[in-house]
Amino acid sequence: MTEEFLHYVWQFRLYKANLSLVSGEPLEILHPGVHNLDSGPDFFNARIRIDETTWAGNIEIHINSSDWFRHHHHLDKAYGNVILHVVYHSDRQIALKDGNYLPELELKSLIDQHAWQRYLLFMGSKNWIPCENLITGADPVVFVSWLDALLVNRIERKAKRVGDALIQSGNDWNAAFFRLLARNMGFKLNNDAFEQLALILSYKQLARHSDKLFQLEALIFGQAGLLQGNFKDSYPLALRKEFKFLSKKYSLQTMDEHQWRFMRLHPGNFPTFRLSQFAQIIHRSNGFMMKFIDSTDVSSLHELLSCEASEYWKTHYRFDSITAPSLRKLGIMSVNLLLINLVTPFMFVYGKTKNKPELVERSVQLLEITKGENNSITRSWAKHGIDVSRASQTQALLELKSNYCDQKKCLTCRIGLSLLK
Repeated sequence: MTEEFLHYVWQFRLYKANLSLVSGEPLEILHPGVHNLDSGPDFFNARIRIDETTWAGNIEIHINSSDWFRHHHHLDKAYGNVILHVVYHSDRQIALKDGNYLPELELKSLIDQHAWQRYLLFMGSKNWIPCENLITGADPVVFVSWLDALLVNRIERKAKRVGDALIQSGNDWNAAFFRLLARNMGFKLNNDAFEQLALILSYKQLARHSDKLFQLEALIFGQAGLLQGNFKDSYPLALRKEFKFLSKKYSLQTMDEHQWRFMRLHPGNFPTFRLSQFAQIIHRSNGFMMKFIDSTDVSSLHELLSCEASEYWKTHYRFDSITAPSLRKLGIMSVNLLLINLVTPFMFVYGKTKNKPELVERSVQLLEITKGENNSITRSWAKHGIDVSRASQTQALLELKSNYCDQKKCLTCRIGLSLLK
């Protein structure tokens, strides 16, 4: 038995009727109280009736009665207003300071065994998700409403990262957007390297040169540490010459080129291409994030982000390394990831901060019309018959998988709760 399951039993009244205390008095639960997830008693503001007397106060739940002392509640004033001790097994009476005993309810013979057995099945499951064999039978209303709530949770978690970036950027919205854009251009494997680059790049310097793509690339490739080779091609030699001039002008820092990862990457995701595309996005937006915030339709956002790497990269994958001609354009899936992970949360935070509810609403609508991600997790959800066509759905499902299913938090998942009842 677990305390978590006992909390669930108490909260949803999954016990037999006609209750009585261990001491024999009849007990009626008028209200189980509000579940407390912080320190202190497990449920606040409960109402119960013992014999003919109605009591209002808090509820504490344990597996054994003796856990009251093991957890030192007898020494903690926060437990002074407990009106009922709910236990799985009663192994001793709890004497109070006034000489009376704490009323106690033993649940061992009262618990719904069907719910307990299903809970054990979930906890012992080695399936991809604990309720794998039952999820298709979940109530559609519960399922949809829970995904809606999870989507909000996910947006708000991402919004916190925007807030952190804003603080780190001295409340400069453009600089914060640039910092987050950089990290997202790493597309997982090079996220850290791009973030490191964003720390040493000056947004103001990039904005100053945003109308000159060649200078942008010189700044970005130079500070990325990728202009230090013995090159033969004229393009990297010209970039290095420009960077030397800019480096002297601005006293620039450079990264170690070994921080960039090329191994195990599809050539289209090489950091050389991503850095050039990063420069193109800054160039197209003139360094101002309002170009993204002010966009009223998804097509204009796609136009801003669907950029090509510069001409040199059509026939090269690294400096001085020739390859077959190919269009090095940021693909639709990559653009969608930037919309999901960057533009949406940024628009959400900007709208909330500036008291513009239309932007908050637009940020959520953007997820509704953006195609869902295609990754191993979303593909697995699809195999289980779950719709993953829209980003609003995939984002909620990713939140569900990582924060509930993987951690087997079935008792705090609305779908899990509905299947256990």
